[in-house]
Amino acid sequence: MHDAQSTLTLGRQYLKAIEQSEEPSIVEALKEIAPDLARMAISFAYGEIYSRPALDLRQRQLVTVAALAAMGGADPQLRFHIAGALNVGCSPREIVELMIHLVVYAGFPAALNGVSAARVVFNEKHIEVAPVTVRPSATRYEDGVAGLRAIDGAVGEGVIESLNDIAPDLGRFIVEFAFGDVYSRSGIDLVVRELITVAALAAMGSATPQLKVHMHGFLNVGGTREQLVEAVTQIAAYAGFPRAINAALSAKEVLHHRDQDRVDAGKQRDPV
Repeated sequence: MHDAQSTLTLGRQYLKAIEQSEEPSIVEALKEIAPDLARMAISFAYGEIYSRPALDLRQRQLVTVAALAAMGGADPQLRFHIAGALNVGCSPREIVELMIHLVVYAGFPAALNGVSAARVVFNEKHIEVAPVTVRPSATRYEDGVAGLRAIDGAVGEGVIESLNDIAPDLGRFIVEFAFGDVYSRSGIDLVVRELITVAALAAMGSATPQLKVHMHGFLNVGGTREQLVEAVTQIAAYAGFPRAINAALSAKEVLHHRDQDRVDAGKQRDPV
């Protein structure tokens, strides 16, 4: 716990690393209309949330970019945090791949708008990005099934099976396109893919069952409990407390189920 002055000082340090400016631009932008809002943003978002240890600055910026791009409607902030992601070590390729990944969870409009925002930032920073083309594999369905099993396990396969009697082609699209085409791309690893998926779904706030599936997926591919909870906490600054609270309750349920599964597995191995 920090006092107000220390969180403001700490927040300025984190914001300086992200914005790479001695004086935060938000201070100048809001000084004539809402200076307290600027102070709150620096003190709370950067001084209290960003200073927490479970996620590093690169991960926090990827979470933030994914959340803002998925929600839409905050282009200035999205461009700011894309630039911030680059400033703390994320590569242009990672940003582009993040936007492509969001096609699956936020739709093509969100991904296209995200790429457009990234292009503006790249141009401002005089960054040349070589386009990467990945042709669909001839075994995209098989690749998709393998990816689905590795990430979401039986829960993911259950989702596909649940669509067989109503929309079997939708299930096939999930396997072939989402996991066969998108998840198989290089540029960002599976832990990052699931981290940004959790961030996007939590920020949108309208897909709780899918959020829980991907919370499991994040843990399945090597993410930690602390990182999961921290991603949800990060969302509070950008999507609001109600969505962060709902996501935290989903995380609580997911972690409880995993703990119970471990207990049950232990009982089966060591019957009394």
